[in-house]
Amino acid sequence: MTDPAVYLVVAVALLTAAILLLWPVRGWLWRWLRAFRATERVQIEDALKHLFDCEYNDRLANLQSLSGALAVSGNRAAELLSQLQERELLTEGDGGYSLTAEGRKYALRIVRAHRLWERYLSDETGHDPEAWHDRAEQLEHTLSTEEVEALSASMGHPRFDPHGDPIPTAGGEIAPPFGRPLTALEVGELAEIVHIEDEPEAIYAQLVAEGLHPGMRVRVHEATPKRIAFEADAEEHVLAPILAANLSVQPLPQHEEMAGPYARLSSLDTGESGRVVAFAPMLRGPQRRRMLDLGLIPGTEVTAEIQSPSGDPTGYLVRGAVIALRRSQADQIQIEPVDTSHPR
Repeated sequence: MTDPAVYLVVAVALLTAAILLLWPVRGWLWRWLRAFRATERVQIEDALKHLFDCEYNDRLANLQSLSGALAVSGNRAAELLSQLQERELLTEGDGGYSLTAEGRKYALRIVRAHRLWERYLSDETGHDPEAWHDRAEQLEHTLSTEEVEALSASMGHPRFDPHGDPIPTAGGEIAPPFGRPLTALEVGELAEIVHIEDEPEAIYAQLVAEGLHPGMRVRVHEATPKRIAFEADAEEHVLAPILAANLSVQPLPQHEEMAGPYARLSSLDTGESGRVVAFAPMLRGPQRRRMLDLGLIPGTEVTAEIQSPSGDPTGYLVRGAVIALRRSQADQIQIEPVDTSHPR
């Protein structure tokens, strides 16, 4: 005969398992359902973003493009398209798919959240530029409409993200595409970088490593099928055309000039002085605020006073106080030389 205690233990174990599995809100089944629904919503919103991106850039969105953009199977992409049609968020025709008015409104809300997050990450945090896009991809699905507007207000309602993409307004308005690929710029023509494409990630990382960013002035010196040689803010760069095509530029009037060249604070030898002109655009967030707190504002004269035995950091005289900066920090501060050989 089986011991009643064994039945009791088995019954308690089954009851415990049932509670863990089925307990409302906190049970495993409920958690799995929430995670499934969240994943489902994220994929739907990502699909809407892809459809809007195709529409905005005058490209055809289809099953294959969606499958590639979301890195899902063709069957899953077909399921997502079917769900969007059922919700009347898109229509099919002419060999592709188009957003309905309601679908476009929904897509713009997600695009707005994404680009605001990228702007926040670039201006207010220490995240590396390569991390802005992926982090924003995660965060864009987490905010309510009210929270998105609060985020925008906290930054003064910016109009562009750090890559130069326009941020849709709260009312769903968005500036049309502008600029043209750097590869289309005429040799000798002066232009300004207005946009850097942040996908694919490998290409964007190479452009960041080159120190390229929106707002820089560029002039092409050589354009061949194998290389594009150009100067940007008076510094020389050479890119393969496939990389250069990810830079969008806007030609400038003929009377405009190339800025710079500017030296870096790190280039000063002991005893030499320079005047701060600007910060490199990659110096953002807390690091930028720290430089300002140390008195390194445009127009400030800085003198290299003392160098550590290893050569890094260096002590700089700023407004009567000596501050220590590492080379990586001093590299981000643009200066113009100051002649101290004659009394002023």
